[in-house]
Amino acid sequence: MKIRIIIFLLMLATLLSACKKKEEAYFFESNRKGTAEAPVKEVPKDILATQQAFANVVKAVNPAVVNISTVSKKKLVQPFFEMSPLFDDFFGGRGGTPQYRRENSLGSGFIINRDGYIITNDHVVRDAESIQVKLSNENVYSGKVVGSDPKTDIAVIKINAKEQLPVAVLGDSDKLQVGQWAIAIGNPFGLDRTVTVGVVSATGRSNMGIETYENFIQTDASINPGNSGGPLLNVYGEVIGINTAIVAAGQGIGFAIPINMAKRAVPQLIKKGNVSRGWLGVSIQPVTEEIAQSFGLKRAQGALVSDIMAGSPAAKAGLRQGDIITGIAGKEIKSVQQLQLLVADMPVGSPVEIEVFREGRAKKLSIIPASADSAAGAKPKSVETETAWVGLSVEELPRDIRLKGLQGVVVTSVEPGSLAADSGIQQGDVVVSVNQRKIAGVNDYAKAMKDAEKKGSVALLVRRGDASIYFAIRIK
Repeated sequence: MKIRIIIFLLMLATLLSACKKKEEAYFFESNRKGTAEAPVKEVPKDILATQQAFANVVKAVNPAVVNISTVSKKKLVQPFFEMSPLFDDFFGGRGGTPQYRRENSLGSGFIINRDGYIITNDHVVRDAESIQVKLSNENVYSGKVVGSDPKTDIAVIKINAKEQLPVAVLGDSDKLQVGQWAIAIGNPFGLDRTVTVGVVSATGRSNMGIETYENFIQTDASINPGNSGGPLLNVYGEVIGINTAIVAAGQGIGFAIPINMAKRAVPQLIKKGNVSRGWLGVSIQPVTEEIAQSFGLKRAQGALVSDIMAGSPAAKAGLRQGDIITGIAGKEIKSVQQLQLLVADMPVGSPVEIEVFREGRAKKLSIIPASADSAAGAKPKSVETETAWVGLSVEELPRDIRLKGLQGVVVTSVEPGSLAADSGIQQGDVVVSVNQRKIAGVNDYAKAMKDAEKKGSVALLVRRGDASIYFAIRIK
């Protein structure tokens, strides 16, 4: 009996010990804080340094970044039938009073000095009835637009803060290189102080159809609605751009306004609320390979003068239609966009040296830019021109047109599929010159075109309506 009791007690002890197994852990914690080892024991030092660099930038600059919310009043566009005078009879009168709706929008900005001035995008605060600015410490202030420039999409607003404000430091966007790190901070979709990282994908982007003056920094650092007006930073925490736009159909394609463009605009916006730009009074067009060949230029660069305004700085300086502007203020001109940006930034009233290519030779002129505000009353000395080609039929100008002082030949027909048709010449265009030789009539035209055929290319100056443009075509 005693033996059975002993065996029973031993079995019971074994069973109880099995039930007292150590309780399983709920999770494993790294031995940097817990007991388990990290899956990767050795992280390359350069990766850790890069990670810390981003964290340092955000920590240093985030306090100067603000969130902007606006309320604006938009006029409702009424359906077509509501414009009928019978609409009120059937659906109740509205007394002809315009209907409006209020819209809320979000954006970003950054503080540039301790007086409370903030840079943002013009489209963020345009038509705003009220502006609320939230700081990084959650304090909210009312903002007021002190100046805006729709042509570059830059605006400056001001808050009257009771506290000492943190400020952002502006860098030098002219020194940017493709491939450098780019860090964007903003308020996308209302998600406060979102940070994204990428690289500078390209610089000098233009012809985007976003603003009048375009010189965008392209980046793949994510920019979304609400990021507009926020800073684009380099690894030093310096502001290199103002986040502005995205390509809706693509990913990783965002655009920022170079901060150097803002540096030139902001003082004027604060002092007088708008920006005054230089103006020469010329219409210009790109220099294509065909135009370069027909004008005797070694390579396709510069800007071709197709039009000059009467009484403009260009006219007073002796600039001529057909000149190719190759340099200004000591800078080589490579494109139309570059020339436009340089002229816009030039001080009004100060002489500037301009270099042109005229009749096969380089020539220097002195020109004094005027304010672009004076452009409104200027009249074109000549009108839009075009270049006509092989595949044209021309006739003498009607007498009534010649009496008005216009010389040349009129295009009566353009052969479909011809060089002239491909170049854009149209029936009714007036050919004024061929390879910079003025045309008095059909005989002059025939001789000039024959010489051009031997040369292998031709540049035609064509008058169409109220404009003048050069067309260049290779014959062979």
